[in-house]
Amino acid sequence: MKIKNILEQIFYVVFLISITLLTIFIDLSLYFRVDNALLSLLSILIFSLSYISLIRLAKSSFITLGTYLTLALLWLLWYGSIKPSNDRVWQKDVAVLSYATIANNLITVHNIRNINYTTESEYEVSYYDETFDIDKLVDIDFLATYWMGPDVAHTFLSFAFNDGKHLAISIEARKELDEDYSMIRGFFKDNELYYVVADERDLIGVRTNIRQDPPEDVYMYQINADIEDQKRVFLNYIGKLNELKEEPEFYNTLTKNCTTGIWHNSLVNYVDMSFDWEIIVSGFTVNYLFEHGLLKTYGLSFEELRKKAYINSLVNDQVIDKNYSSKIRNISE
Repeated sequence: MKIKNILEQIFYVVFLISITLLTIFIDLSLYFRVDNALLSLLSILIFSLSYISLIRLAKSSFITLGTYLTLALLWLLWYGSIKPSNDRVWQKDVAVLSYATIANNLITVHNIRNINYTTESEYEVSYYDETFDIDKLVDIDFLATYWMGPDVAHTFLSFAFNDGKHLAISIEARKELDEDYSMIRGFFKDNELYYVVADERDLIGVRTNIRQDPPEDVYMYQINADIEDQKRVFLNYIGKLNELKEEPEFYNTLTKNCTTGIWHNSLVNYVDMSFDWEIIVSGFTVNYLFEHGLLKTYGLSFEELRKKAYINSLVNDQVIDKNYSSKIRNISE
């Protein structure tokens, strides 16, 4: 009898936690995704009252459970109807999608962004096409930029070729006109997933030389992988560009962000790469890569490597010119 009571209590606690978390998610989605403020608040009120009634009468009433589940089903039908789109009024720095065409070992990337910044908010956007020979790929650089302390970083990759070409790709939230990025809203289908394909002078330069409020600290590491593995990662990125052009996806703060995107694209080589908390807490992703032997260390300790990887000091107070990519690469010296 005691075992039965214990099992019932465990079931009830699990049930209570589950529907509480579900209710919080539903209420927040109604708050962020219903455009009409009155309708949003009314929907939240109705669903919350249903939840309160269920909690108070859960052990004795199927009516309250049925009401809650019916409302949850209606929410699911509504929330599932929200679809990603490439046809919105976008901010000008994310207005154009990049894509690629492939001819044997030659990959032509179209619409590579190259912004000329005056300030962070004042800039001119231009694009160009470039053809990359996959057989000339020599390095993948992992970049981590910090502006909120050591726990939070934006991470992205840059691909280096032995003919002097570089291609930086950052996985970000695609923002509409007059829209600011919100980490919380990013859980609720608020932004589309966007691969920023850009010149290093644009994507890295804005972080080392332009942004001051707050300033960003930028670190560049080299990925330790066989060249064939590097090629597969690059081709995975190229494939994803073309997929998103045809079938847009939603960005998600937890599951589809800058760092988890790198992890997903790397699974083409490391199918057994564990999903670790250091991937979720992006400021520690470099630690994860170091611990798993995925960074070139040149015999340095982690702290020594981190100091060597810091690139702001290499380009601060200098013009972002055609030699920018060579200026920021001294980690192997």
